[in-house]
Amino acid sequence: MQKALLFKVLAILGLVFALCIPLSLIQSTISERMAFRTEAINSIASDSVREQTLVGPILVVHYAEDYDELVANDKDPAKKELVHRTERHSHFVFPNDLQVGGQIDTDRRYRGIHQVLVYTGQYNFTGDFDLPARADLPRTMANSRITVGSTYIALSVDDVRGIRNIPKLNWDGKLSEFAQGSGLASFKTGLHAPVDAGDMGTASRVKFAFALGLDGIERQHFAPVGKNNKVTLKSNWPHPQFGGRFLPSAHDRTIDQNGFAATWNISSLATGAQQQILQLEAHADDKGQGGVDRFNVGFIEPINVYSLADRATKYGLLFVALTFAAFFVFEILKRLTIHPVQYLLVGLALALFFLLLLGLSEHIAFWLAYLLASVACIVLIGYYLANVLHDWRRGFGFGAALTALYGTLYGLLISENNALVLGSLLLFAVLAAIMVATRKVNWYQLGNPA
Repeated sequence: MQKALLFKVLAILGLVFALCIPLSLIQSTISERMAFRTEAINSIASDSVREQTLVGPILVVHYAEDYDELVANDKDPAKKELVHRTERHSHFVFPNDLQVGGQIDTDRRYRGIHQVLVYTGQYNFTGDFDLPARADLPRTMANSRITVGSTYIALSVDDVRGIRNIPKLNWDGKLSEFAQGSGLASFKTGLHAPVDAGDMGTASRVKFAFALGLDGIERQHFAPVGKNNKVTLKSNWPHPQFGGRFLPSAHDRTIDQNGFAATWNISSLATGAQQQILQLEAHADDKGQGGVDRFNVGFIEPINVYSLADRATKYGLLFVALTFAAFFVFEILKRLTIHPVQYLLVGLALALFFLLLLGLSEHIAFWLAYLLASVACIVLIGYYLANVLHDWRRGFGFGAALTALYGTLYGLLISENNALVLGSLLLFAVLAAIMVATRKVNWYQLGNPA
């Protein structure tokens, strides 16, 4: 290989690595914009309401246990004296059948150019509790006397700022208004409603119902605390993201352009939520305590323009390398010299595409931003190359090749699951095209007079 050709190859490689600088600057700009969006979400959450998690309802029974115990006398250990003791306990009863029906509507909040989805939910809770008999409550001494104290329904709500109304509990036909505070040690924020449990002389089953209006941001979480849980949610949001420990039933889930409807059927055999809550209540002062099984539905934009722009920029170096390779092959086949400065200008135009994509996608739909940015760069490069290569057909040919390249990149972006196979096929096709085009080139004679 002659020295001139070697220097040309080294110069092209140097330009490829030099163009990594503007591409890395564009990636850092994308990271900054992503950080600004996160700040916007946190700002809206701090000013209005956060993601919501509902834990409950749970029936809490406070009671006192009185008993007499023989203990050794401090002065004379041989003597025994009768000491009266009183211990206070809390007993937690979980719903037997818990059904939740919810209608959730979405809206947008803005911080500058950034937007965040907020939601307004209206939930109807129905079900029943198996109220234990007083004699069946856990006790320390077998012959102790049990006195039932306050009894209430506890409902934990992560951010009470989202509660729109004061709900009323229908407890076996009697109405009771919810008050502030959940009354739980491990889930303090929320609501509680006192109920009349009577003297609990015998075990009984009591039905309950209440409605709750709750606002939140981006995600709504539920903890399946019942023995049998059925949660049915409907919404006008057509792009839900189901997450958590449980997914809605496949045959009870519909999603279309008008919204979605989904149903979760979860039994206590499939979740440890009840045991987890009991453990948390028993060790409420332990800051290392774990969480509770839950599931959620997310109201999030299906296309994150920043993540897509970031993924696109990662292909920037590949774009530059493929374009420069095409130029180099063209030089070899047509014996037409392209100056390194012309390589550099075309490479900068390719890098500028990603900055245009980022800026436009913040204001218009991503597909439209991609179309406008790619058309602008293709027209610019095609027009420039038509003059550099002294033939408009050559410039048009390179423009067509760039169009195919941008189209392939868009396919990679919107089909993340198939990105690897599509990228592999692209590289194979490019390599095959170069090998076919240069199959008759005598590399030892390059640079010799014709």
